[in-house]
Amino acid sequence: MVSRVERKRGQRIEQILTVAAEMFGERGFDAVSLEDVAERLDVSKGSLYYYFASKDELGTAAIETLGDDWTARLEQLPAAHEGTPAQRLRALLREHIRIAVREYPAALRLFLVPRDWPDAQQARIKALRRRHDQLFRTVVDEGVATGEFTVTGVDTVLQCMHAAMSQAPVWCAGKRGAALDSAIAELADTLMMLVGELPPHRAPR
Repeated sequence: MVSRVERKRGQRIEQILTVAAEMFGERGFDAVSLEDVAERLDVSKGSLYYYFASKDELGTAAIETLGDDWTARLEQLPAAHEGTPAQRLRALLREHIRIAVREYPAALRLFLVPRDWPDAQQARIKALRRRHDQLFRTVVDEGVATGEFTVTGVDTVLQCMHAAMSQAPVWCAGKRGAALDSAIAELADTLMMLVGELPPHRAPR
């Protein structure tokens, strides 16, 4: 069993990584120092060194934790593997947008401009983006192959989907409860139209 001390340490690391990812996403890697992260956390810089030896190490951990967690959760989503391509793609879109809006609104930008990072982290960001893209690409390719989806081009569709989802936290800012759920569903339904799928309430009977 995990001890209370280990559990608290894990929670503390998670908090540090979440804040660091948000700040890197907001300002870019070069513009954030360990002092900045410590100030937002209201702790001493020395406290951060207890967990991370350098900003590079902190940045790498933030990328790995956020990117791996996000994609792994989508990969493990039961609805992503069951049903028609349309049902699976809609489930992936909704869950991706939900995570972006509810959990990582600022940190999402951490993955949008990898060239702003040092080479090692840049390569890892690109690898995580490819893994994430492949999850959506597999479903879209299947829908096209079966004739369920109609697209102008798979690459174009995926680029439009990812670009739109990256803006979800901005579009959904300030919404709560049912209004937020409705906005997430509406965005997912709008993106489904990129593959020729009408929203459920407008689909022909």
